[in-house]
Amino acid sequence: MKTRFSTRLIVLFCFWATILFCGCGDKHQHHPKTISVLTYSEYFAQEMITDFQMKTGYQLQLDLYEAQEEMINRLRTKGTNKYDLIIASDVVIQEMVRLGLIAPIDTNKVPNRINIADQFKKPAYDPTNTYTLPYLWGTTGILYRDTTISVDSVTYDMLFDSKQTKGNFSLLEEERSMLSMALLAKGFSANSTKTDEINQAVEHILHAKKDPHFIGFDPSEISKDKVLAKIDWAAIVFNGEAMDAINEDSTLQYAIPKEGSFMWVDAMTLSSNADNPEGAYAFMNYILDAQVGAYLARSVNFASPNKASSKYLNEQFKKNRVINPTKEEIDRMVFLRDPGDASKLFDAAWTTVKTH
Repeated sequence: MKTRFSTRLIVLFCFWATILFCGCGDKHQHHPKTISVLTYSEYFAQEMITDFQMKTGYQLQLDLYEAQEEMINRLRTKGTNKYDLIIASDVVIQEMVRLGLIAPIDTNKVPNRINIADQFKKPAYDPTNTYTLPYLWGTTGILYRDTTISVDSVTYDMLFDSKQTKGNFSLLEEERSMLSMALLAKGFSANSTKTDEINQAVEHILHAKKDPHFIGFDPSEISKDKVLAKIDWAAIVFNGEAMDAINEDSTLQYAIPKEGSFMWVDAMTLSSNADNPEGAYAFMNYILDAQVGAYLARSVNFASPNKASSKYLNEQFKKNRVINPTKEEIDRMVFLRDPGDASKLFDAAWTTVKTH
């Protein structure tokens, strides 16, 4: 759900692309191929760009998005032919299939698929492993600046109850995630599709918006930066961003609220109109390499679904509860399910949230 990309990265990319173009064999020198990947921001280490190009001969073009809804809208308006591979969250996979945005994967072209841990095989969002291969997995919780509040005692009231809010806070700029958190805060299932319960979740968020400490809806990366800069006291973020922040400021804490939250898997998918499907398969196979998978996980602070990567991850990483949640935290989390026809209810609810 994220590489630190900026103008510097574009310059770096061009520099290394030039070196590779000049230094590779005739095949790559005269016929350079590019694979275009649409992915969350903050989700790929800069060093891996060069490594991927040297190992596969493909140049890598990354296009970034911040939220699931933005990604799907971009694919529907700009066309799937602009991308070869799309990294998408589990909860939107079935919608992408229905919309014809992704195509079946020829897994025979991804031999490193054998490295996938059993718990990530045949997932609910793709039970026949037709459309996806896992990239990374993580959680969504609350990053906050208060060492007096134990992570085991945090509730959503920290954000939704003005009597308990101690400073500015941001909510997550992601429709399904934010509405599902509000459902949990009200005591409902995160996967509820009942109109009345969704409406109550909307009212709960609207009530929070009236708090003078509420400063907006932000992508996880921006919220993390605001907490670090002491603009926010608390914010909803993905655990990888939380870990980044804690690494910079050890007084920060990350919690899975007592009412629960959700885990997610971000998956690699093949664009339905991929111009370079072979390049997409090369990218999938590269990511599922044991050492690459471990490096990716360490560089972005998210957990790896690659069982072969475990031996390349140290015990400190594997026992870090922000990156790898405890059993108690896992027990109070769920995976979000595709709402099917009820997605219209969520769309309408989010419109109300954002316009009132």
